[in-house]
Amino acid sequence: MSAEELRLPPHAPGLRIGLFGGTFNPAHDGHRMASLTALRRLQLDRVWWLVTPGNPLKDNHALPPLTQRIATARALANHSHINVTGIEATLRTRYTADTLRQLMRRCPGVRFVWIMGSDNLANFHRWNEWRTIARMMPIAVIDRPGSTLHSVASPAANWMARWRLPENQGAALPVRTPPAWIFLHGRRSELSSTYLRELAENN
Repeated sequence: MSAEELRLPPHAPGLRIGLFGGTFNPAHDGHRMASLTALRRLQLDRVWWLVTPGNPLKDNHALPPLTQRIATARALANHSHINVTGIEATLRTRYTADTLRQLMRRCPGVRFVWIMGSDNLANFHRWNEWRTIARMMPIAVIDRPGSTLHSVASPAANWMARWRLPENQGAALPVRTPPAWIFLHGRRSELSSTYLRELAENN
């Protein structure tokens, strides 16, 4: 694995950077579409795809190598404002909260926003230290097919309800003191990594 794949992308104090984590197994147009929505609606300077070595909530025994997933993600992203990195392997962090602590420590002054799909919001209350994550940085939830109503009725969404910003205030989110979050609607892709894996297995 190259050093470039495992280092932090370019950054500087004051930049507004979205963090989009996942196994990206494989990356697909839904990831790209969500990133472009966040870039535009939150007026971000960059979105970093944090390709994780493995998800603690999932079975990782059949997970393709990190290098392969990074290469696929980069080819799919193909955008000057989306950076793909395997930095979690360098940080040796397993949980999102630990990764975010490290990134905030290494990138002082950067205005980070955590990005997740609405399908992840539905299960956010099962994440390790999820309330800590919500208090650590603003969160942008991007609508995903089939999870809109379930996600906003989830335990985490109910707990965070008082800190939800109106959708038309997206540009203000990166400078808000957390907890702060927003639910963004926009163009949606029906694709999912699960569907693409099943399609590959059946062909």
